[in-house]
Amino acid sequence: MSTPFTSDHTAAADALRDFYVRSHRTLDKLMAGEGASLARNKMLGHIERNSPVRAADLATAFGFAPRTITEAIDALERDGLVQRTGDISDRRVKHIALTAAGREVLRASEPVKKSFIDGLFTALDADEIHTLTQVLGKLNVRLAELEEAYCATGQAGTEAAPGKRGRRKE
Repeated sequence: MSTPFTSDHTAAADALRDFYVRSHRTLDKLMAGEGASLARNKMLGHIERNSPVRAADLATAFGFAPRTITEAIDALERDGLVQRTGDISDRRVKHIALTAAGREVLRASEPVKKSFIDGLFTALDADEIHTLTQVLGKLNVRLAELEEAYCATGQAGTEAAPGKRGRRKE
């Protein structure tokens, strides 16, 4: 039953959120034993595939604010997983690359991630996995459309943007 604050889609949205949060939390716990987290694993993997990278490249790739990326790189560097080196042609630019320890953490955490994902998806047969992939693909396309519309107008559809109250300026 819908209320002014819920819709018939609330149960599906809640289930999707709960799945994301629970699977992320579980995978983080498993990967912690290898010195990683899902976020660290993703960042280390991106750096390895695209090395050397700049902080700006990481901010673009992950969609985070530059300050957030800088803090993440600082933590990775403090733990000896990445190193920054200056660009010889532009002193303002720092390139980020994995250290031997960073490569080892990535190598140790990848099998844990793969095993977890493989084990999780044994609950579905091939047709269900295909259907799930299609459904999530459609939702991602719609999400991109809504994100673009929201960013362009500051509104979602005809409703006011979340967190915005009061009258519109005319």
